[in-house]
Amino acid sequence: MDFSFTEEQSMLRDTVASYLADTYSFDQRRAVVGKEPGWNPGVWKAFAEELGILGAPFSEELGGLGGGPIENMIVMEELGKALVVEPYLPTVVIGGGFLKHSGHAQAADLIGEIIAGTAIFAFAYAEPKGRYNLAAVSTTARKDGDGYVINGQKAVVVGAPWATHLIVTARTGGGEREQQGISAFIVPKDAQGVSTRDYPTVDGGRASEITFENVRVGSEALLGAEGQGYPLIERVVDEAVVATCGEAIGVLRKLHEGTLEYTKQRKQFGVPISSFQVLQHRMVDMFINVEQSISMTYMATIKLNDDAERARAASAAKVQIGKACRFVGQNAIQLHGGMGMTDEMAIGHYFKRATLIEGAFGSTDHHLARYEALSLGQAA
Repeated sequence: MDFSFTEEQSMLRDTVASYLADTYSFDQRRAVVGKEPGWNPGVWKAFAEELGILGAPFSEELGGLGGGPIENMIVMEELGKALVVEPYLPTVVIGGGFLKHSGHAQAADLIGEIIAGTAIFAFAYAEPKGRYNLAAVSTTARKDGDGYVINGQKAVVVGAPWATHLIVTARTGGGEREQQGISAFIVPKDAQGVSTRDYPTVDGGRASEITFENVRVGSEALLGAEGQGYPLIERVVDEAVVATCGEAIGVLRKLHEGTLEYTKQRKQFGVPISSFQVLQHRMVDMFINVEQSISMTYMATIKLNDDAERARAASAAKVQIGKACRFVGQNAIQLHGGMGMTDEMAIGHYFKRATLIEGAFGSTDHHLARYEALSLGQAA
C-alpha cells in the first residue's frame, strides 16, 4: 500500500514539529507539568490561532483544514515526540469525533469552539469496576421532563481539570454490562452537581475522579438516539485508540533515538558501548519494533472509515503498540542504566508515557482478545 503523505500533510507535520522544537523543549515541559495548572494555556492558544491544528480533522465547511484520521495521526505523532500534555486527544479526537458522528444539532457551533480553542473536552467513560468494557456503565441518566438527571461516578478522566465540557456515558436502560441502553451526553463541567477530585498522573498529565449527583441536563445534551449510543462510543474509542497509537509512534521513536545516541556516548573499557555486538542486536530489535508499530498504525488509520475493518484494525495496531511500548521502553531504561529513571533525563519520562499508553483504552491482552473475538465472529 502507498503510505506516502500529501504535500499538505507533510506541511502540517513540519509546522507542528517546528513549533514544538522552538517552544516545547523537555526542560520547558518539565517546568510546566511540575506546577499548577499542569499545562500551558498559551500553547493551546497557539495550537488554535497560530498553527490552526485544532481544526486538522474537521471539514473546511466547519472552519477546519479538511483533514481526517491521517491528519490526527500526524499531529499526535509530533505531540508524542515532545510529550505534549495539552488535551488534543480528548478534545479534538474524542470530543470532535462524538460531535461529527452523532449528528448533534449543535455540532457545528461546538466544533467551531474547539477549533477556536475555547471549548475543551474530557471523556468521562471509565468506572471503578468497569475494566476496559465500554458497556460496563453503572452511571445512570433518568428521564425527567424534557431532560435527564445523571447520577454516578467516573474514574481517571484524563484532561478533566482543564475541561469546559464532559462527554459522559450513562445508562438510560438495559441491564448491567448490556450494550443496549447506553447513551452519551455533553455535560458542562461547571454544571450543578458535578464534583471533581483532580490529581497528577505518573506521565505528567492531569486527570480527575468525577461524581455526578443529580446533574440536570436538557434533551439537547443527548448525543445520538437514547439508549443507542454504544456503536457511536465504540467508533469514537476506536478512533482514539488509533490516534493514541500515532502518539506512541512519536514516543517510541524518541526512546529508540535517545538510546542509540546514549550508547554512542557512554564508554566502557575505553570504547562506546554501542560497539558491543550484543547491544547492537538489542537496538536492532528495538528498531524493528518501532518500524512494525509505524506500519500497523498507518494501516489502522487508513481503515478507520471502513466499518467492516475498523475495530479489528484498531485492536491489531494497539496490540503491536502495547508490545512495542513495553519492549522498547524497558530496553531503553536498561541500556541507560540507573540514570534512565532519574527525573532529569528525558528517557524516563518517555518510558512513563509509553507505560500509560500500553494500558490506554484497553491493555494488550484486552485488545488481543477483542481481535480474536472479532475475527472468529467474522469467520463464522
